[in-house]
Amino acid sequence: MANVFKNSIKGPAGTGGLVVYTTPANTVSTVIGVNVANILAQNINVDVSITDSSAVVTKYLVKGAIITQGSSAILVGGEQKVVLEANDSITVTSSVDASVDVVVSVLEIS
Repeated sequence: MANVFKNSIKGPAGTGGLVVYTTPANTVSTVIGVNVANILAQNINVDVSITDSSAVVTKYLVKGAIITQGSSAILVGGEQKVVLEANDSITVTSSVDASVDVVVSVLEIS
């Protein structure tokens, strides 16, 4: 089994939603960090959801989180971790177009 640390750096996300990370086939990922940064000079609301592809279900990690101008929210980090199976994904949607940069850090186990 191979263990590989990876970053997925995406953005800017907007109102249409942006898939910021998808676990590769035949792999399990431990999400060790999710940072969402507001890149605008105004407050925004952000939704972050996780799709479980095997159960065909999508649920929110956070919904409507207010991120003030020039700041960020750390949604996963420290003691909190999230496990994703093959083909599961994380999507970020903002209340304003082209307003959010995202860094997702994972440990992929294949």
